Amino acid sequence: MRAVRYHDYGGSEVLQVDDVDRPEPADDEVLIEVAAAGINPVDTYFVAGSYEPFTLPMIPGVDAAGDAVEVGAAVEGVSEGDAVVATGLSKDHYGACAEYVAVPSDRLAVLPAGVDVVEAGGAGVAAVTAWRALIDHAGLEPAETALIHGGSGGVGHAAVQIASVAGARVVTTAAPAYHDRLHELGADVVLDYGRDDLRDAVAGAGAPDVILDHRLDDYLQFDADVAAHDGRIVGIGENDPEIGFTNDGVARGKDLTYQFMSMFNTPRLADPLERVAYLLGEGDLEIEVAPTYGLDEVATAHEDVMADSFLGKLVVTP
Repeated sequence: MRAVRYHDYGGSEVLQVDDVDRPEPADDEVLIEVAAAGINPVDTYFVAGSYEPFTLPMIPGVDAAGDAVEVGAAVEGVSEGDAVVATGLSKDHYGACAEYVAVPSDRLAVLPAGVDVVEAGGAGVAAVTAWRALIDHAGLEPAETALIHGGSGGVGHAAVQIASVAGARVVTTAAPAYHDRLHELGADVVLDYGRDDLRDAVAGAGAPDVILDHRLDDYLQFDADVAAHDGRIVGIGENDPEIGFTNDGVARGKDLTYQFMSMFNTPRLADPLERVAYLLGEGDLEIEVAPTYGLDEVATAHEDVMADSFLGKLVVTP
């Protein structure tokens, strides 16, 4: 099969397409013929060596969707021919930017009939992170207000929809070009993240009970300033690892709770993936697919995911 691999750490220039043996699934694995593999910023971190995979050369790609073509003897609930979605690859397992990938059964879910597999290929990291942050960690409840920073991003646009389906009032930030679509996806209030009075605008929309923050270096203090009393803030990332308060008394004065998370720490990825698959099947969750790329274009996709502004997810279609 053809597979994208990197033999050493670096930038997109270290990615190449190799001819390698098709994997044989272990007893607890499902071999997927990859229809789509999502591209995420975390993929570039593995390639750079910031997050270290278990071996080199390595196939990148945390997310996959496609048809199950072989099912291990110990796998239950999956049959050959089922469309499936998977995530949690690349760290301790070969990734999805290949024609086939063998995936442990506790990292995948069967897709309901009618779900677009290319759309599902971009769902894993984005939707599972959003689900874990809002539902598992923050315990978002109906009628609460949720602030989603960066609503046009992969995680952000999934989080807007999950919060809306959960019955929350959804406030999000994005560039003006994406405001109309985010309203369509379930946001009640969409604010330009570049406005000078963003704190006041968020406060005017109602103090958020739950905040999902993807740039803690920019918004850690902001979150404390705007959150409701007893608010819950979930941090999923930052551009600069040096984060801190300028006034932590605001957080203490409101009894705020902070949770920092990584999707890779999910005890069993199949559990949130099953919820994501259900929402996709019901039409309650849409993964916006921005440009798609072939295997020969994965290096470009890695550059684009870090540089370009787009709504939704970049997806590789082998």
